[in-house]
Amino acid sequence: MPFASLTDDPVILRFIAAGIAASGVALAALVYFILGLIIHRLARGISHAVAPQALRAIRNSATLMLGAFGVFLGLLSLPEGDIIDLRDNIRATWAFTAIVLVARALTNVIAVVINWYLRTIAPRTASQFDDQMLPLIRRFLVIAVWGIALVMVLDVLGFSISPILGGLGITGIAVALALQPTLSNFFAGTYVLSDGAITVGDYIELNDGPAGYVIEVGWRSTKVRTWLNNLVIIPNSVMADTIITNYSRPSLTMNLLVVAGVSYSSDLQKVEEVSLEVANQIIQEMPQASKVVDAYFGYDKFADSNIEFWIYLQAKDRFGSFVVTNELIKRLHARFAAEGIEINYPVRKVVYEETMPPSGVPVTDTP
Repeated sequence: MPFASLTDDPVILRFIAAGIAASGVALAALVYFILGLIIHRLARGISHAVAPQALRAIRNSATLMLGAFGVFLGLLSLPEGDIIDLRDNIRATWAFTAIVLVARALTNVIAVVINWYLRTIAPRTASQFDDQMLPLIRRFLVIAVWGIALVMVLDVLGFSISPILGGLGITGIAVALALQPTLSNFFAGTYVLSDGAITVGDYIELNDGPAGYVIEVGWRSTKVRTWLNNLVIIPNSVMADTIITNYSRPSLTMNLLVVAGVSYSSDLQKVEEVSLEVANQIIQEMPQASKVVDAYFGYDKFADSNIEFWIYLQAKDRFGSFVVTNELIKRLHARFAAEGIEINYPVRKVVYEETMPPSGVPVTDTP
């Protein structure tokens, strides 16, 4: 029997179609098995930790797609009489299946890669941008992939997507206007996180605003714990538009400058020696004081009641600066009192000219 006549036989065509479908399923099973071996081999090496996870994420989708493609080809190989009214439905079903499986594979790979980065890379970076923003980016990408897939499926099923796209554009504008404050905080939070100038644990102070330790930097707001142990929630738009002093950067050590004054009758050399002695004792004895930098002393100006001077030293952190300053003032006051060094109250000295007697004193003529 000629080959052409064989291919015209509906029974033979059905066997060929069944063979094609079975071959597709068999190929899918083979690919599933091969991918399993590759995943098992790659999982042995630490340097390829993300590779087996990514392959595992697409393994099922790739296998199902190959099997579905074999079945699709097998159905199209059936005799015309069997599927004359079903060809469009078969193509639509295959397109729907392919879109869903590709979208599923993409979202799985996105989740695997971002989760791997968050577990292995993000803890070793100084910035909190990746820790805070990558989960949000992961969610956005997953929604975007499935949204595009949904539009493609609707197009495959015969729905007109032009009105849908137009409606989504108008809806997006309306939503953006309604969520303008939230979006402003979101983009400001992106800036705060990516800039890296503020991290959890830093002690910050806003210009004419609250001060405290940063306990969380989110995409909408930053949470600060004040000295009164209260939680202050600051919108990120405010954080991005105000002047912030970060007392934890560039290092935890803080420079202290204590200003005082002594009377004009004081021995200035002795004042300097006593002040430096007290400051160096504090540096040696107090754990909150930095041992790296020595104390410095300098006279500043001739003030109204005293000759002002300053003492410079360092504390290990913000909290230590309060403790060291407090102790320096107490010890300096006690030592000045013991040495007879006077710190004047605000005083005024009135000097009269000899030719002008004080008011109320009678003037007598000299005989």
